[in-house]
Amino acid sequence: MPKRPAEQPLEDLVAADSPASKRARVEDVPDEPQKNGVPAANGHLMTPRSQEEDQIDTLSAAEQRHEELEEAAATPGADIDGDDDEPAIVAPSRQAAPTEGYSDLYLDTIDRKVLDFDFEKLCSVTLSNINVYACLVCGKYYQGRGPRSQAYFHALEENHHVYVNMETKKVYVLPEGYEVKSASLDDIKFVVDPRLSKDEVMKLDREQKTCWDLLGRKYIPGFVGMNNIKANDYFNVVCHALAHVPPLRNFFMLEDLSTRPQLAQRFSILVRKIWNPRAFKSHVSPHELLQEIALLSSKRFTLTTQSDPVDFLSWFLNHLHLSLGGSKTKPGTSIIQRVFQGALKIESQLITARADAGDRLRFEDAAVQTEISRYLILTLDLPPRPVFKDEADQNIIPQVPLREILEKYDGVKAQERLNKRQRYRLLHPLPPYLLFHIKRFSKNKFVSERNPTIVTFNTTGLDMAPFVEPNPSLHPTGEPIIYDLVANITHEAVRSRDDSVEGEAERKVWRVQLRDKARDEWVEVQDLFVEKILAETLYTKESYVQVWERRRMPAKSKGKGKV
Repeated sequence: MPKRPAEQPLEDLVAADSPASKRARVEDVPDEPQKNGVPAANGHLMTPRSQEEDQIDTLSAAEQRHEELEEAAATPGADIDGDDDEPAIVAPSRQAAPTEGYSDLYLDTIDRKVLDFDFEKLCSVTLSNINVYACLVCGKYYQGRGPRSQAYFHALEENHHVYVNMETKKVYVLPEGYEVKSASLDDIKFVVDPRLSKDEVMKLDREQKTCWDLLGRKYIPGFVGMNNIKANDYFNVVCHALAHVPPLRNFFMLEDLSTRPQLAQRFSILVRKIWNPRAFKSHVSPHELLQEIALLSSKRFTLTTQSDPVDFLSWFLNHLHLSLGGSKTKPGTSIIQRVFQGALKIESQLITARADAGDRLRFEDAAVQTEISRYLILTLDLPPRPVFKDEADQNIIPQVPLREILEKYDGVKAQERLNKRQRYRLLHPLPPYLLFHIKRFSKNKFVSERNPTIVTFNTTGLDMAPFVEPNPSLHPTGEPIIYDLVANITHEAVRSRDDSVEGEAERKVWRVQLRDKARDEWVEVQDLFVEKILAETLYTKESYVQVWERRRMPAKSKGKGKV
């Protein structure tokens, strides 16, 4: 429609339907002649208004608004603005309980095969570890369950409705917000945080049953594969070895460590998952514990860089001792020290050359300095590797008995260390479990060398009495001290091609051999691979760390005397 001229009156225009104002905000004014060509809003012409008149109209409109509010308050359901087209904005409704007859709603959408609670409990959106929920449909972690939380948005966007709180183990349905209490969810709650009774824990070494995961794969609790995320096989073998030390295992499976630091809590969860008889999958992942270790060690031990198992074992035992409230000076203040710690006598003397002794190095008892030291791990030195090759022009791999390298602690054989000669002797009482480190790697300023010497041993009947200083008040003289092997960590060097000058490099592969006491068998674990092996073949590989358990000798009857 063409614009009308300013002189054309409004009444001469063609009448057109238009929505009328719902509330008149300006009162009608009497007909007055047109001034300055300004028409009125109601069809009449308006005259220029003064500032005082505008203020009066504003006050009149405010009074009218106040009256409307009072009228709406007196009349329930009245629309103040009279605008029926705009929807009212209300808060989302939350249910305290499921609707009657629909208590199992959405539970059929749970997919147990995708659930993996081994990874660190962090929200996949905010990366926060506070108030984390796991979606039981897709397995992802989200923070919170309120109307503005990440889990709430995920429920609306993806139509995933069932969530479990990783701290309280309560299951909720979103966006309704009510808690689900159903016995069908007990298996999920158990996998989130496995808890065994004291009787069940005490039967682990006597009655061990074969179990199956959700995919129908058979596994034995305690002898499961551990995921090697990138290069954390050194960590896997150490955790497996410690998880098969019964006093340590029982402590972390039964004790309440909720008030302890995260290191102790996460190791406890890992041990319980290793021995879980109702697992959804036949392996575990150490990601959660590794993240805490990387943080505490300032990234000295990570899942992306391979480290030495002995370095990690030493660091881990000491920090685990402190996280359990152990003392740095007082011995026996934690389960770590009560299981592994022992005492050692060290005799040292400066190296001197005497002309009257034929310029030989001698160990003089008159100048010996003695000190008592405590240990968690005993280091055993291998003889030097051979220089010459055999007839087939191949390196000779020597063998040495375990008892021969244990003579380091007989108190007679001396060893040179810097400018001193030292002798070692173990003291009573020996700890319930002994950790042996067979030293294979040595470094200097130029090169790192590996000693491939094979250590031969029997898995049972190791007598440690010859290496302990006699003390009749603590142990009868001549009485044997028998130890049996529990775990054996082995090393294997594998050639792998890389971009180096030589074209090949050695890659370290770590395995752990574990004793199944319930079946009297041996199992070898390498990452996710678990297989049975013969006890007679354990020594054929390069042993690096060994765990020995002290055998409980039968008590002598008091009624019988000496013959």
